[in-house]
Amino acid sequence: MQDFLNFLGFINQQLATRDLERLESMLMPANFSSMVGEFMISSIPKYCSTLVKNQYHNGHPDLIPAGRFLKDAVQHADEGIEVKGSRYLRAWQGHNPEDTWLMVFVFDSNRPADISKDIAPRPFRFVKVVGARLVKSDWTFAGRSETSRRTITASINESGFQKMQANWIYQDPELLKVPQVSHPETAPPEPFSEAAIEVEG
Repeated sequence: MQDFLNFLGFINQQLATRDLERLESMLMPANFSSMVGEFMISSIPKYCSTLVKNQYHNGHPDLIPAGRFLKDAVQHADEGIEVKGSRYLRAWQGHNPEDTWLMVFVFDSNRPADISKDIAPRPFRFVKVVGARLVKSDWTFAGRSETSRRTITASINESGFQKMQANWIYQDPELLKVPQVSHPETAPPEPFSEAAIEVEG
């Protein structure tokens, strides 16, 4: 996490010297969330030698046991950890409901839309990190209509959220000051909103 803070700080300092927007204010929200997740996937093996990044394109999960698969690449395996970055406190999304270990890095940062809303710049910060073994029943599949172009997704439901929250890895003390929302699907998309309106990771 500190590696990412150092990376983002360096990039944004360089952008500022050229009068360019900060990275989190430049990229689409889903793209920035994906970048956070991808950075963690690449960085965690530096600190945990028993894990490697899955070298299979779009392979699942993102991190797999070192030396378990040929060339550290597997299309789909039951062993390993799926990693996501998200601005949301819950209702995290994936493309398929499945049995998997999931780790989510929840963060707070600006968005591109903040500029037009006159929302002041604020430092990027990690809010919490949670991880747990989920099963298919911990996901709710969300289909789409024949005319929709939205990506088909599955969202973590209440049982999955409780598993993740019970096994927290890091929590920012400021998180305790944020009011919790009973029904995340109706929460407004403000900072720390629990609504899930983008596919991340």
